[in-house]
This record gives sequence, structure tokens and C-alpha cells, in this order.
Amino acid sequence: MIKFQYDLEKIKKELETLPDYNKQLYLQGYSKDMNPEEGTDKGYDIDSNEHTYTVPLFDIPYINSIMEEHKLTRTRLMRMKPKSCYLWHNDLTQRLHIPIVTNEHCFLLLDSDRIHIPATGEAYVMNTTKKHTALNCSKENRIHIVGGLPY
Repeated sequence: MIKFQYDLEKIKKELETLPDYNKQLYLQGYSKDMNPEEGTDKGYDIDSNEHTYTVPLFDIPYINSIMEEHKLTRTRLMRMKPKSCYLWHNDLTQRLHIPIVTNEHCFLLLDSDRIHIPATGEAYVMNTTKKHTALNCSKENRIHIVGGLPY
């Protein structure tokens, strides 16, 4: 697993400036005028054209610089409610994950590996082209920034 180190407090400070959201908030879109909550429940319908989601939607210079550094697409702020999981699926590209709020009861199942990634400011490249899901087996929200890496 490839890791990069970032300033988690700086990221959190920028995230405080964003509007409230339910499950996901797009940080990049297909145009500056895009509603940042548009299509958040469609997910897999967007995967095939996620490469068009490259326009930063908010004035968050530090986070925008991370998205630019890694040439991320369709980057989202994702909130996973307690006692929940995602569908078993695979993505078209690998993902960069930056955990913001998590605990040891939140983890990814990637193929048959159980992986907990702590909120320490590290960003993790995850090979989500393999079958995977995320689980929040705790009583707290799990919050990650997730962006698609280039093909």
C-alpha cells in the first residue's frame, strides 16, 4: 500500500468551510456550476465517466492542491453512517483515500483482506479495481476523502 503524508489539521480546517451534506459531497465536478450533492446516490452509474469530474468545486486550496498533485477525479467527501456498509463492488480505477474521522471498528474489505486505515494525515492508494467494500461497525460516523486516480 502506497502512502503519502499530509497535514490533517489543515485538511479539517478547510472541510469546516464546506456546506453540510448527508452521505457525500463532491469536491470535484464536471463543471463549476454542478450541485456538489448531485448524483451521490447514483455512484456506479457515474464510474464510466468519472474522468470528466476534474473541476474543483470549492475554495479549499490545500485539498485542491492534493487533488491536483495526484490528478484525482470525482473526489468526494464521504460520510459513512454507523452500522453500515457499501455494496461489494470494484471501481474502474484505484482510489486515493484520506481518512478524516475513523476508528478501529471502521475498515475496508479488499478481496479477502481486512484493512483499517487510521486518520493520521496519511493518504493511501488502494487498489479498488479489486472487489471490495467499506464497513462502519461503530457508533460514530466514518469520514474519508476519496478520489479516483488516473487509469
